[in-house]
Amino acid sequence: MSVVELRKIGKQFPGVRALHDVSLAIERGEVLGLVGENGAGKSTLIKILGGVYPAGSYRGDVVVEGRVCQLRSTSDARSAGIAVVHQELSLVPEMTVAENLMLGREPARFGVVDQVRLEADARAILGVLGAGIDLDSPIGQLGVGVQQLIEIAKALGDQARVIVLDEPTAALTDGEIERLFALVRERAALGIAFVYISHRLDEIAALCDRVAVLRDGELVGTCDARTPSDEIVGLMTGKELADVHARRATAVMPGELVLEVDRLSVAHPMLPARRVVDELSFSVRGGEVVALAGAMGSGRTATLSALFGIARSATTGIVRVDGKPVALRKPTDAIAAGIAFVPEDRKAMGLVLSLSVADNLALSSLGRLTRLGVVDGARAEQTALARLRDLSIKAPGLGAEVATLSGGNQQKVVIGKWLELAPRVASTSAPRPRSIASSRS
Repeated sequence: MSVVELRKIGKQFPGVRALHDVSLAIERGEVLGLVGENGAGKSTLIKILGGVYPAGSYRGDVVVEGRVCQLRSTSDARSAGIAVVHQELSLVPEMTVAENLMLGREPARFGVVDQVRLEADARAILGVLGAGIDLDSPIGQLGVGVQQLIEIAKALGDQARVIVLDEPTAALTDGEIERLFALVRERAALGIAFVYISHRLDEIAALCDRVAVLRDGELVGTCDARTPSDEIVGLMTGKELADVHARRATAVMPGELVLEVDRLSVAHPMLPARRVVDELSFSVRGGEVVALAGAMGSGRTATLSALFGIARSATTGIVRVDGKPVALRKPTDAIAAGIAFVPEDRKAMGLVLSLSVADNLALSSLGRLTRLGVVDGARAEQTALARLRDLSIKAPGLGAEVATLSGGNQQKVVIGKWLELAPRVASTSAPRPRSIASSRS
């Protein structure tokens, strides 16, 4: 008997069919890879499994251990033994690591939270990952990568029968990924089932037993995880792939100096006497892509934050754009200097989730789209339609709330809002250290 079975799941949003008759069984002790292009329906499917979309808002049944379950909330899903680690982290920034790990299951004594036992239980949960994280640190002061580890530890600490991991390695270093994979294999050997969502097919092949492929809201096939990646990509795209040849690198003559950073220093936000960035100097020429790499806590995010005027502490040093010194005290200074920034946390820093796709795409260019203090609606719509087309953003329409889009399409909106400005320097704070690409003019 399957631990969880999804039967003919269908989900409709205004103007778009997100899922259609998806039936999928998850076996005990299995690591099931779930893949598909942006907008294929992966996030919608796991939100149904995790109780985010309650029973009654979709068609079909969720069957757990042979019993049809009416999952009306995330609490119902947890009670049914289903834990989901979403791309959008569900931690409380003002609470400590320990408090977040035990949120909703705090040990109490005489009606009061037993702080000693809470910290002991939290330490045991965090010990599963073997990560040296201070239990007393407020979550909001930690980087996204560390927060991701805490979410994973919280899920692994639950007595779940099925654990869904949605792009869990995006913010992890290679060593942390290896540790996570070892934990997944260890728990799977004990009978826990995993659903592993990733765009990285090498990870799918290394970790998973089977792969389920979604395309345009439909399950188009399942196969062994060792199936050649070309075949899996063919299922994802619906196109027959020709022979794939490695792209030959072409020599590009670098242009003039566009960005110069001279002895940039950024103080530690809690310990002003320490520096998270210490007299860093580098330069970027026109047409050049420069990678800024390092482990978590090495100062990557602090560097790019300083260049966009959003550093959380004092900064010193000189920044020049096109040879002219610029003072970057706030984001408008950076934008005026021709610097754009795609943050690693798109939800908190890159989007206004309650606004429409069109409104978010217009955010960075309102000055150009405004006449006499009023936004030129026709021009804003034309600009947004061009971005939708250029970036292949899948959305029900320009008026759809950006919060309803899949994670990949939300990221395209963040990128798209800068294209109208044609910035001189585009800084991308990617969460995974080895794939950070920043500062392309």
